[in-house]
Amino acid sequence: MTRHPPEFQDTDPAAMEVWLELLRKKTPGEKLAAVLGASDLLLACYEMGVRRQHPGASEMEIRARVAARHLPRELVIAAYGWDPEPNGHLH
Repeated sequence: MTRHPPEFQDTDPAAMEVWLELLRKKTPGEKLAAVLGASDLLLACYEMGVRRQHPGASEMEIRARVAARHLPRELVIAAYGWDPEPNGHLH
């Protein structure tokens, strides 16, 4: 049986093979939809965390803080005109 990456070593090898076979059967469109769905979920989690930590933040600040969690500082500054460092955002 194939040796799986370290992050999957705690997964039963038979279960891993079933999961991989399911992934192999997906069309490219289904695979892309899964990736985009996971990305949406991650961004929603980031937003929920920002809203919890900064309940009085404006919508603009929330968008900038969410962006700062996954984009380089320079890009956040260029796109949002907001610098994460002096505003207490740490990766």
